[in-house]
Amino acid sequence: MSEKNKEFVVQDRRRFAIEGELRKETETPEEEKPATPPQAVAPTAENPAPVQPAAHADEEELPAPPSAAEQQEQKDAYHASGKQIDEMINKSGNREHAPAEMTFERLIESFYMTALLQLGAIRQENEQPRVDILGARQTIDSLTLLQEKTKGNLTEREQTLLQNVLFELRMAWIEITNAIAKAPRPEPGIVMPGGKIK
Repeated sequence: MSEKNKEFVVQDRRRFAIEGELRKETETPEEEKPATPPQAVAPTAENPAPVQPAAHADEEELPAPPSAAEQQEQKDAYHASGKQIDEMINKSGNREHAPAEMTFERLIESFYMTALLQLGAIRQENEQPRVDILGARQTIDSLTLLQEKTKGNLTEREQTLLQNVLFELRMAWIEITNAIAKAPRPEPGIVMPGGKIK
């Protein structure tokens, strides 16, 4: 039989009948059968960290990390690009916009300013405060996670800064959530902002 005249056969591989019931005559095809759980792999030069089987079926599997050579190449390219930008800023004579070197203290200050904005404590003049209470909680929780993960690895100054920032932000968050909880509830039939009727 020539290639042109070969008969084309369609197999019904559906697992369910039109009524929604499982069809007994179907068998799960080999390619659709669930894969066996991954086994631990011994470390190699290309993959220094052993791959562990996933702890839970619902956890998303992470892609393999880049190799040490790829990471170093990317890091070098990143620093080279940063130096080019710094040189361009220096040549322009506009040094007030020159980026400062990132330190742990600057990182904490960045989180602090973000949380203050989210809590409505910082705003432009003649502007109503905008509170993002859930965003503020996430920022505070991020700082808390940072505190837990860096425990024993901070200088005394960094640790004190982080403790003070967390204390102040948590107090501000508590004040705002208490104010929200005590705010009078709108009565039925009152027109809310945006024209919604409650």
